[in-house]
Amino acid sequence: MARSAVMNFMKQQGFTQEPPDRATLRFKGLQFQPTIVGSMMLVAILTQSPAIFLLFSALLWLNVLVPAANPFEQFYNRVVARRRGRPLLTPAPGPRRFAQGMAAVFMLAAGLTLLQGWRTASYVFQGLLAVAFAALLFGKFCLGAYVYHLLKGNVAFANGTCPWNDSA
Repeated sequence: MARSAVMNFMKQQGFTQEPPDRATLRFKGLQFQPTIVGSMMLVAILTQSPAIFLLFSALLWLNVLVPAANPFEQFYNRVVARRRGRPLLTPAPGPRRFAQGMAAVFMLAAGLTLLQGWRTASYVFQGLLAVAFAALLFGKFCLGAYVYHLLKGNVAFANGTCPWNDSA
């Protein structure tokens, strides 16, 4: 099940199929960014810091608009992948960029609603972020990429990439 969940995640993100061992290494690299962003999101939630939400929203927008300039992937490639002989991360395909855009929107909303003093609205956005990052980091399920495929009309494909689908 774990291997098929990784393979499904890779398809969901828009990457071409590759051998399972290589896909697992690439998957570990792809988890680098959400681990950092998710950790900082948790800090932002605990401190109720609009600045952290807004900063990471801006970083995610950079990743969406200029995928080759993604600072997380550049750092990973230079510091982790090259030293450990892992596959380099390439600019994100459409589903992954869409997911980053969704996270950027929710972080922007969480930060702006905090600045406005709209605590309840901010808690809603923070809760959605927490659920999405938990699914991503612990369940190998990217809500943003899933929504991307649904919006493109690829419902069967979207459902087929869920981590509990064993058909990888």
